[in-house]
Order: sequence, then C-alpha cells, then structure tokens
Amino acid sequence: MERNSQPTGLVNLIIALLTAAVGTYISRETAGITDEVVSAFLGLGFLVALFSYFQMRMEARERLEKLELDELAKSARSTTLFEGTDAEAFPARRAREQFERWLVPAFCILLLVLQGVLVWWVWQQTINPAAVAVKTSLPMMAAFFGGLFFLQFITGRYSVNVARMENVRLLRPGGSYLLLGAYLSLLSAGGNVAIYFGHTKVDLYLARALCVILTLVAVENLLTLVLEIYRPRVRGQAARVLYESRLVGLLGQPESLFTTAAHALDYQFGFKVSETWFFQFLQKALLWLLLIQAGLLWLSTCFVFIEPDEQALLEHFGEPVASRPVLEPGFHLKLPWPVDAVHRFQTHRVQTFTVGVVPKEDEHGVPEENTIVWTKSHYKEEFNLPVANKEQDSASNTNAAGEKAAPPANLVTASVPVQYQIKDVVAWARNHANPNELLERIATREVVRHLVSVDFFEFMSVGRQKSAEHLRANIQKAADAEQLGVSILFVGLQDVHPPVSVAEAFEAVIGAEQTREAKILTAQGEAAKTNALAVAEAQKVQDTAKSFQVRRVAEAGAIAGQFQHQIAAWEAAPTVYPQRIYLQTFAKSVGKSRKYIIATTNANEMVQLNLEDKVRQDLLEDLTIQPKK
Repeated sequence: MERNSQPTGLVNLIIALLTAAVGTYISRETAGITDEVVSAFLGLGFLVALFSYFQMRMEARERLEKLELDELAKSARSTTLFEGTDAEAFPARRAREQFERWLVPAFCILLLVLQGVLVWWVWQQTINPAAVAVKTSLPMMAAFFGGLFFLQFITGRYSVNVARMENVRLLRPGGSYLLLGAYLSLLSAGGNVAIYFGHTKVDLYLARALCVILTLVAVENLLTLVLEIYRPRVRGQAARVLYESRLVGLLGQPESLFTTAAHALDYQFGFKVSETWFFQFLQKALLWLLLIQAGLLWLSTCFVFIEPDEQALLEHFGEPVASRPVLEPGFHLKLPWPVDAVHRFQTHRVQTFTVGVVPKEDEHGVPEENTIVWTKSHYKEEFNLPVANKEQDSASNTNAAGEKAAPPANLVTASVPVQYQIKDVVAWARNHANPNELLERIATREVVRHLVSVDFFEFMSVGRQKSAEHLRANIQKAADAEQLGVSILFVGLQDVHPPVSVAEAFEAVIGAEQTREAKILTAQGEAAKTNALAVAEAQKVQDTAKSFQVRRVAEAGAIAGQFQHQIAAWEAAPTVYPQRIYLQTFAKSVGKSRKYIIATTNANEMVQLNLEDKVRQDLLEDLTIQPKK
C-alpha cells in the first residue's frame, strides 16, 4: 500500500511557517541584510511547502476516488453504473489534471516574479547599505538561528529521505527548501557572531553571495518553464514537479550532485542518459579528472606572460631572484606557485591620482564628468586648502600693539591631477611597503606648502601655470629623496575656486568689481567718442568755410574775366551778340520747363511759348485735331 505523505507534508508546512515567521522577526530585530535575505528564502520555502501540501491533498483525493471506483467495479450491480465520460466518472483526477496544467505553471511564474523582486531589492540594499543600529543582542539572535537550523535540518533530512526511499516526489521541494533554510540559518548565525566581534563587512559580503544564489535559482526557474514546453512527453511517466528547484536540492544535499544531474538528464531527454557508458565513466573517474585538472592548473603557473606595458619582479620563496631581478615584456618560465611568485607593475603606462578632491565614480568605477560651477559640489569630497593673501600695505601686518601679525589667509578648493610613470620598478617595489600611498601623501604635502606661500588672487588667475611647474619640481624632488623610483610627468591645477559655502558671495563681489570696471571703461569710451566727434565737427566747419571762401573768390575772378571777353564780343558784333546772349539765356532758363508744340495743317504757322510750369488741366484733356476739309 502506498504511503500517505500528507502528515509529513503538513509537518513541513508548519515548520516552514514557523521558521519564516521567526526569521522575519529576527531580521527586523537585527536589521542585518543577510538576515533579511535568509528570511526571504524561508518565506519562499513556506510558499513551496504550502503549494506542495495542497497538491498532495489533491493526489490523495484522486487515490481515494480510484480505490472507491475499484471496489464498486467488483460488484455485479455496477456494470452500467459508471458508464460515461472521465470528467463525470473521475472528478478528482480531472481536478488534479487541471491543477497541474494551469495552477502549477502560474505558481512557478509567481515564484519567478517574487525571486526577481527579491534579487533587485537585495542588490539595491548591498549597493547602498544603510547604517542601522542593532536593536537587540546579536548572540541571542544567533542562538535563535541555531535553533532554526536544528529544527529545519531534522525535518528536511527526514522528508528528503522518505521522498527518496518511497519515491514521494511531492516531499522533495519542501524538504529541499528546509535543508537549504537550515544551512542559511547557520550562516546567518555565524554572520551575527562576526558582526558582534566588529567584522561589519561580513554581513554585506554574505548578502551579496546569497543574492547571487537567489539569482541563479530565478534563472533556473525561468529555464525550467521554457524547457517544459519542449520536453518530450512519455506515456506513463510521471511529470517532474515543476516548482522543484534542482539547485536548491543540490545546495541542501551536496552529496546528491550526480543523482540530481542524472535525474535531470533522464527527465529532459526522455531516456536513461545516466545508464550510458560515458556517464558511468564520468561518475567513476570524476575525482581523478578533477585531480588531473587541478594538477594541470597548478603546472600552468610555471608560464608567465608579461604585457607590453608591464614589468615584473620574480621572487623565490619570498626572496628576490638575483639572476632575474626584472622580467621584461614577453614569455617567461618559473617554478610553480607557491615556490616562485611574480609581481606585476605597469611601468610603461602613465598613471594618475588627484590631490585635493575625491572624485565621484559610477557603478563601473569610472570617474564621472560633470559640468563644473563654483556654487555646486562636483566631487564626492572636496578639501579646503589654506592660501596666503598678501597685503599691499605692510602696515596692515601689525596689530594694535605694534607687533607683526600673521598675514591673513583664505581657503580654496583645487583639483590637482598628478601624472607619473615608474622608471625604477625595483626601487618602487622594494623601498616602501605602499609606494602609491606615499607618493600621494608627498604630493599633498607639497601642494599645501606651496599654497601657503602664494597670493590668493595670483594663484587663481595668472600664476596657475607657474605654480604647476613649481609643484611638479617639488614633488619630483621629494620623491627622489624617498627613492620612490618615479618620474613626475605633469601636475595640473584645475577647478580652482573658493569653497562652495562662500563661492556665491565671492562671485557677487567679483561680479560687482567687474561691473564697476565695465562702467568705468564704458564712460571712458563715451568720453573719447564725444571729444572725437566734437573735434571732427569743428574741423568740418572750418573746412567748409575755407572751401566756401575759395569758391567765392574763384567765382568772382571768373565773372570778371568773362565780362572782359563779353565786351570784346559786343564791340565786334553789336547786333548779333545781344541776340545770341538772349537766346542762350532763354535756352538755359527754359531747359527744365515743359514745352508743348501744337502742329496744324489748316492754319498759318504760329509759335506760342508758354513759360509757365503749371498748365491748366482742361487744355490737355479731350484735345482733338480737326481733319482738313
């Protein structure tokens, strides 16, 4: 007789509900990201246990229905009693088939959505972790998680053993989630203990690892839904529980790796892949294959490839190799790890760090590029550096008692990129434990020293190039003194401005000064323009008067000379000359006047000269010429 799995499934459901509730309570108390992710896993296990228990009840009803029909079919009176369709004769089986056809895929889709939402939420929490104060004792919460471990482990181990020995497939999903929940509870307990002893980063790292596992489970769920569409159906073969995660089962039972893989292959391909010679050989020789692969991987550490922009130092048991102190770019051989070790350095590449600010970086670690304005902070962190302010009047450097006072100083924010290249890799690697940090500290020290020796306004305007060259020389000198083995290639001064808190007031003062200078220059330009126009107008009047004078004198001389010639012409022709002068004067006078010539054929010739400029309108309208009779 087939074993009734409902009591075991009910126990799994109760334990899953209890552990999910307790895990949620603990995560609220500790406010740890790992505890919240574990409680999410326990919640998913409760949903799987609930759904599998519901499916168990449907299959139990189907078995009871089949038993009842078998008993009734043995009696002679039931020969025609159950004739009809399967839906009428087997309602429980029909309900179970509809359940597996529609509700099981829908539940898998719901699980996939929940897993995707949880992955997104956990990833957001791990990217920007918030510092939350712990509300309760971490060792006590770790003890609670330990209790959950024993409770889930015993129940889950019993369930998976029953499912394996008696082939109760619906016990496997809930049992696998209980075993995984047990291990995750133990992991959370260890994480709480680590946080209690001051290792706060452990919580973040564990949460990210669990986020990866949850992502893999979601991907497996998606692939299972897709592959279920194309899986070959074999009559008489029971379908695999669609919401059963092989990855969860593998994590809960690592020893069943080959069994899980064999079942998956057999189910997916429709025949016994696990009985093929290759699979049997792989199962027997897997350990030797892994050892051979590990040996080959270990031997591969004998081969070293140095990139074109690199140099490397070779060490034998932690000591430099005198015969081969520096490995140049190319292929090299060495003893396997850990006998020989190679330390690479990018000696042919220009490297950069920035003094004075901590730049913002995107999610890929690349510095962001922003539009730079003085009134807004455009870096992750900016440092205010002191700058001297030289007084023009030396008397201002004395206090009320007549003693010499410290010169006033201002604050400035500057981004100082320093570009360098490693020229002696041995000195760079051997002389100091952390040469990068030492070089940055040297550069910071030289920048601060230089700023307290220059004038504020000169540094922000015309003296920037001079300051950059001075800084490069000082940093190089200090690096050589420390035997760092680097060459300082460039020191820049960019984003030099007052602190953000006073930048707006500083801009207002500078803007007022610039406005004043602009108005002064505008007034001076207007004055120069007005004076120039006045001088030009006076010169124009003088030149006009002189030209008028010259013209009047020339006209008078011309008239006098013309009169002498007219007298001679009149004396030569006293009758003709006056008539000629008259006609010339007349022609000149009427040259621009209108002239009308009326020609007739039946009258005597008559010339009429009308010297008026304005002519009556009626003389020009309706003017007709009578034809000759």
